[in-house]
Amino acid sequence: MKRRHLDFVFSIGGLLLSVLLVVLGIVLQSQADFAKDYVTTQLSDQKITFTPADKLTDEEKKAQCLVDNGGQALTTGAQAECYANEYIALHLREVNDGKTYAQTSNESRAAAAALETAQQQRSPDTAALEAKAKDLDTKAQTLFRGETLRGLLLTSYGFSIFGQRAQQAAWVAFGAALVLFLATIAGFVHAFTTPKDEIVE
Repeated sequence: MKRRHLDFVFSIGGLLLSVLLVVLGIVLQSQADFAKDYVTTQLSDQKITFTPADKLTDEEKKAQCLVDNGGQALTTGAQAECYANEYIALHLREVNDGKTYAQTSNESRAAAAALETAQQQRSPDTAALEAKAKDLDTKAQTLFRGETLRGLLLTSYGFSIFGQRAQQAAWVAFGAALVLFLATIAGFVHAFTTPKDEIVE
């Protein structure tokens, strides 16, 4: 086979592959932009603002991201992770000695059942059991709301990570396309400067 023909085959193949990589890069870039815009829009709609750094408690100040974001609006995935894991989680642990909603809910149901039994038996402990049941119900509701918000924020954070990965993949695709395009140009140059009758053995 003639060397020039071989150069043309490889160069055209490289050109087509570089075009495909550019298309892939554009698709990935589009997905990255969508993820970033979507996360920003959804988080901005929540109107969450970090507590100013000078108003944070000593415990809260242990989380550097809370200090760094003090007073700022929550609009990014990284901020959502910080707020969920360092602020909400901290205060949820204080609600019922670190117990989760599921654990507290079980305690609340048990307390409600004990109260119902006490009321039926006209027990003198009814008032105390009623206060305990009410307290546990309030804690369960607080934990439910807090854990729900925390979960939603962490979902937004996860979505933002997918966007970042798509952005990185887009850069890789564009970089590979550029390298292939330059190699293609070199291939065409070599093809046109190679004698027509040179044979590849």
